[in-house]
This record gives sequence, C-alpha cells and structure tokens, in this order.
Amino acid sequence: MPVDLSELKFGSDGLIPAIVQDHSGSDVLMMAYMNDKAIQLTLETGFTHFFSRSRQKIWKKGESSGHVQSVKEILYDCDADTLLVKVDQKVAACHTGRYSCFYRVLGAAGARDRERGEVLFDPEDVYKGARTKEILDRLYGVIIDRKATPRDNSYTSQLLVGGTEVMGKKILEEGFEFITAAESNKRESVIKEAADLLYHIWVVLGWTSVNPDEVLNELASRFGRSGLEEKASRDEGS
Repeated sequence: MPVDLSELKFGSDGLIPAIVQDHSGSDVLMMAYMNDKAIQLTLETGFTHFFSRSRQKIWKKGESSGHVQSVKEILYDCDADTLLVKVDQKVAACHTGRYSCFYRVLGAAGARDRERGEVLFDPEDVYKGARTKEILDRLYGVIIDRKATPRDNSYTSQLLVGGTEVMGKKILEEGFEFITAAESNKRESVIKEAADLLYHIWVVLGWTSVNPDEVLNELASRFGRSGLEEKASRDEGS
C-alpha cells in the first residue's frame, strides 16, 4: 500500500537526503539520497533502498556485497527535508571495507589528519566485477546530466544537441567500424569499436529517456523464446 509522503520536502530533482545511523549505537554509517519510490521500497521490504544520481536508478544497499541494512526506524527533521534512517548494518556500510563511510579525521589545518576504523572486508574480493558491471549505468547518468545541463566542451552534449540526425550518423559509422574490426579478427579493435558503439547507443537512450534497465528487461523477457518466432511476432504487429 502506498505511503503518504506529502509532508516530506523533496528537492527539485525529486530527491531527499537520507542519513543512515547504527540503530544500537551512535555511529553515522553513510549518507545517500532517496526518491519516493526508494522510500516506498524501503518501507515495504524493511531494507534500505536509495536512488543513485550517478547511475540514475534505484539500488538496494548490499545488493552486490550482501551487506544489507535492516531498517528499524525512519525519522525526518523539523523542516521535513532530511531523513534519518536507523538500521542494523550487516558487516559494514562503506565500500572501502570499513564499518562507516565517515572514517577520515579532518585535521586543524584542513587536511586529512588520520583514518580510524579497521577494514572489515576486502573490497576487491567482495565486489569482484560489480563495479565494472555498473559502468553502463554510470555512463547513462552522465548522459542524463549532459542532457539537463549541456556543456560547450562536451562531445556528449554535442551529440544530444544534434538530435537523431547527428546521433544516427554516428551509430551507422560506429557500427560499420565495429563490423570492419570483426572482419579483421583483431581482438583489441573489436573491443574498442564495441565500446564506441555501445556509448553512442547509450546516448540515444538518454536522448529518448529510455533507461538501460528497460532494454535489459526486454532482453530478459525473450529468454526461452525462439529468436525467429520473436522477430516474426514483431513483424506481424507492425
């Protein structure tokens, strides 16, 4: 059942800051952002969900590491523009392996004085290829940012401003170069040209406001179906 969030003051981007605190102690573990859907999922599941500004998607804390946060209480401040989420943290909250993201001590001169808190897990072992898998999400986030705030020195901005004519020509060009690399059977060239082609496809996704997850879900829905049958069904509906 949807929760009434009308008292909360979300920013112009639809987000509200969320401070996460250890329920049994005083440690502040991390700070992230939530939108209305992330709050709803957090309340429904009992585990924290946030909205990633860099990946432009909702994520569950611990979805890669297994270090989830079980929610005990959610409070909001007198201005109703900040949340305080009290949790039981499994293992650790910080991606560096420390219990809290706030482990750097600021010195009197303004420089980092020292670090505190032991490293509880090896990030390389826990996350393995997770960061690499997130790169397309992060790329999409950059594209959405360039769409909202174009920059004169940004190639992505130039593509977006050029619209389908410019983007379409680049995809045709990159597609041809990708196939040419494949025909030459040069592994490094195939990798680089594939990256170029994916980048330009992602720019079009951002321009049309289609989230990459929607594309991946469409691919997932086709598993177990004959590719020829799936294509024939699309041709019949066109």
